[in-house]
Amino acid sequence: MTLKINDTAPNFDAETTKGKINLYDWAGDSWIVLFSHPKNFTPVCTTELGALQSIKGEFDKRNVKILGLSVDPVEDHEKWSDDIKDVTGHHPDYPLIGDKDLQVAKTYGMLPATTEGSSAGRTAVDNATVRNVFVIGPDKKIKLILSYPMATGRNFPEILRVIDSLQLTAKHKVATPANWKQGEDVIIVPAVKDEEAKTLFPNGWNTVKPYLRVVKQPK
Repeated sequence: MTLKINDTAPNFDAETTKGKINLYDWAGDSWIVLFSHPKNFTPVCTTELGALQSIKGEFDKRNVKILGLSVDPVEDHEKWSDDIKDVTGHHPDYPLIGDKDLQVAKTYGMLPATTEGSSAGRTAVDNATVRNVFVIGPDKKIKLILSYPMATGRNFPEILRVIDSLQLTAKHKVATPANWKQGEDVIIVPAVKDEEAKTLFPNGWNTVKPYLRVVKQPK
């Protein structure tokens, strides 16, 4: 399965460090960040899980639930979490899926559907494609997909920045320009004609080009 932005995120049941969950039931009306790892006890991923825990409060403020996945059993996650605390000073308190049967990884297209067997005996190199971030909206649609190489750690402040944009543009008829950050000017989407824009943005805007109208970020 090749998932794309705006596809419905596949539902699943999984064992996690917080017990068994059903994705949709667990999510409720929250946003989700599902981020995956090819193997426990790998160096880059160890730093990532701690780094994400260190800013988890920022995700909480945005009504975003964090869900980790690793192609290993849940019991190994518990041991790995202790290492993460030793290395980063932060013990993950968000659920980590134990995907030992590879089902979630295959469902989300991170491993080929034809992959056989379990996590036993597989290496991080075998699972190198299980290095993704999926942002899923309350409507259970996929809003963002990012894939990372093995040697490059993820930038979680950037993921927060994208979530800010996703939540803003879901509520208002605007788009965010390159390098945009919370509070900066945004762009009126082309589908909004000037007459409608006068109602939506009564304080006016700056027309840079006929197709590029810059306006203060709406509240």
